[in-house]
Amino acid sequence: QVQLVESGGGLVQAGGSLRLSCAASGRTFSSYGMGWFRQAPGKEREFVAHIRRLVGFTYYADSVKGRFTISRDNAKNTLYLQMNDLKPEDTAVYYCAATRVDALVVVRKDEYDYWGVGTQVTVSS
Repeated sequence: QVQLVESGGGLVQAGGSLRLSCAASGRTFSSYGMGWFRQAPGKEREFVAHIRRLVGFTYYADSVKGRFTISRDNAKNTLYLQMNDLKPEDTAVYYCAATRVDALVVVRKDEYDYWGVGTQVTVSS
């Protein structure tokens, strides 16, 4: 069982930056691949980024590639999402998630086993 708690969301102007954190409980954080997803009002939850367990191979949705960076600190049981050059279309609730699937790329929601409750990111124009 893994419990995930996101933090770091807020209101920012277009072009600004935010760093999201996701604190994980338990001693098996490094055993899980981790991902970030987001859900805008009236839209489906969509994949943002994935980082593989241990070695940390990363993969991004095209919409955030070059602007967002996913990283993890296994010693601190924490996942991060550095978001730069934010745009109004990045406005959403952001969720972190943990997956037992050990693959280079894990993008489907149903492949993730545990989810946080989300943190709101609002980007004003």
